[in-house]
Amino acid sequence: MTEQTALPETGAVVGKPDAAVVRDALGVGVAVGLSGFAFGVTSAGSGLTLAQTCALSLLVFTGASQFALVGALAAGGNPLTAAAGAFFLGVRNAFYGLRLSQLLALPRAVRPFAAQWVIDETTAVALAQPTRRGVRIGFTVTGLTLYVLWNLTTLLGALGAEAIGDTAAWGLDAAGPAVFLALLAPMLKSTTERTVAGLAVLLGLGLLPVLPAGVPVLVAALAAPLVLWAGGRGAGGAAPDRPAPADGAEGER
Repeated sequence: MTEQTALPETGAVVGKPDAAVVRDALGVGVAVGLSGFAFGVTSAGSGLTLAQTCALSLLVFTGASQFALVGALAAGGNPLTAAAGAFFLGVRNAFYGLRLSQLLALPRAVRPFAAQWVIDETTAVALAQPTRRGVRIGFTVTGLTLYVLWNLTTLLGALGAEAIGDTAAWGLDAAGPAVFLALLAPMLKSTTERTVAGLAVLLGLGLLPVLPAGVPVLVAALAAPLVLWAGGRGAGGAAPDRPAPADGAEGER
């Protein structure tokens, strides 16, 4: 399939009505934004202060990385290892940005601010739109709704952590990974993608009892290059032999 690098503004392609794009974007933003409450509770239960918890949501604003960081810290992991795991989970947003920069085509002055909203949800909504106008509306509404709600519910969760008590007893520590898996699962369409995901799970869970907290997620990142390397070798080995040259044609190219 040829990758589309430019989108029509409107007209040439009939996109969704603006109201439909806004509705879809609001649905995603509200549904995911409310899970910030679980992060606030989990973070406070891991020993982070209210200011530290809120700063993570304001500045980092990528749920999987935030949950990975506080989860590793709660398990007694080294802060540097925990930060490294969170960083590598957040690297995916840089690749989203490469694609969105083509579709959004924003002015240079706006790009640094828009980069803060380049996450799984805004990318998914934006990529679903057939026109640049739809992409911009979907990205902006999803990003604004999610950023406001995520930070508000983070604050409420951190303030209410003491009243809730043990987060493990309520199962709130599993909310972040559950949301991340729900977003990831529909994207695993090819055999290679499913293999990478399966191997990453095996590496992460298998090494969890033997490695310090935060390290298994770093090792699990090796799943992608391992699968790609194995796939490349398999494709190379399966290449058909070159036919023997016809009589008298040896040496010709």
